[in-house]
Amino acid sequence: MNAASTLTAGIVVLTVITIESGGVFLLRVVGGRKPANALQTSFFRAGHAHAGVLVILGLVTLLLTSAADVADPWAWLGPLGVLVAAIVMPAGFFLSVLGHDPQRPSRLVALIWTGAAVLTLGLATTGISLVVTGATA
Repeated sequence: MNAASTLTAGIVVLTVITIESGGVFLLRVVGGRKPANALQTSFFRAGHAHAGVLVILGLVTLLLTSAADVADPWAWLGPLGVLVAAIVMPAGFFLSVLGHDPQRPSRLVALIWTGAAVLTLGLATTGISLVVTGATA
């Protein structure tokens, strides 16, 4: 891996600590020690799960493009999209249900769809760049 990929991977691994602390928060919610309605509980669960899975997927895409020696800017553009989605999509789950007893998500639910679009672009870029790199090798 080059220096930029190594630095990015190190930073991303450190962000898992925040996901871990989110898990502690989620345990408090599910255990009834932190008040939340059913909508908030389900959105908090989804946000936490998406954060964890997308961070791992972002690291995998970073490793794959690095190992395949994908050319710049594709080597970092695809993984960056996945890692941005790992922030935006969970933020939508959490932020759209803030407040006391919300009955439906706020307009910030749009962040979920924005994150999904960025994720799709990141994965498509990664997949296509890997296929092209493999086919031309």
